[in-house]
Amino acid sequence: MDNTLVKRWITGIVLLVAILAIIFLSSLEVLFVAIILVILGGVWEFNNIVFGKGFHKEKIEIFTFALLIPLAFMFGDFQILTALLALCMIIVFILYLWNVKEDNFDVMSVAKVIFGIIYIPFLMSHFILLRKLPAGEFWVLLVLVIALVGDTAALYIGKYFGRRKLNALISPAKTVEGTVALVLGSTLASSIYAYFFLKDVPLMHVVIIAFLASIIGQLGDLCESAIKRNYGQKDASSLLPGHGGLLDRMDCLMFIAPFVYYYKIFVIG
Repeated sequence: MDNTLVKRWITGIVLLVAILAIIFLSSLEVLFVAIILVILGGVWEFNNIVFGKGFHKEKIEIFTFALLIPLAFMFGDFQILTALLALCMIIVFILYLWNVKEDNFDVMSVAKVIFGIIYIPFLMSHFILLRKLPAGEFWVLLVLVIALVGDTAALYIGKYFGRRKLNALISPAKTVEGTVALVLGSTLASSIYAYFFLKDVPLMHVVIIAFLASIIGQLGDLCESAIKRNYGQKDASSLLPGHGGLLDRMDCLMFIAPFVYYYKIFVIG
């Protein structure tokens, strides 16, 4: 096993133990704080990738709403969240006017700020909603099972048996074989997990959730890779040895968590 994989496993095990402790041995409030810290870390990486040096006003705007949005998920309701997002759009555009110069009328900075706010704080905060569900800790863990088992299956099958590139322009390391292993691994592992910990959920729904969520998660991974590729970066940061940055671990989770939550709310009930 090469050094990178060793670092990956050590970091992964430490993170998994910490995550399980937060989910099962602590309160919703502790999970809420952990989600905020993860969001802020992801926003910091996003700012470094997309804005680089400077753009302090834009970075502060994203950090500010990255704090407010999880608060709305935790303590507010749909109306408060909608009002906050509307306020976000209005404030970001108004503050942009103060930076307009004759030789610099680029509205892309506004788009980057709004995208960063929706992409990371809004999507990631769905973990708070999942935890609020009955048996919410087990729904949160289902998301992790889908993501982590699928990622591990894709890594090793892709590494040793992968032949056909999934999308070489966006992510040269990903293969069709690895993606198939990801979907099958996630679906099988989730079915076994749900048999023991989500017994009230019909198996058919678990299979559908895991199958679709694993594909959606892989697309989330590719979306983050496309952002990095656009700015010429391989990893979001070097914060997690063997894994890259927080965004490199969050990318699929930010897509899977909302899907699982809304499937539970609108389909299962």
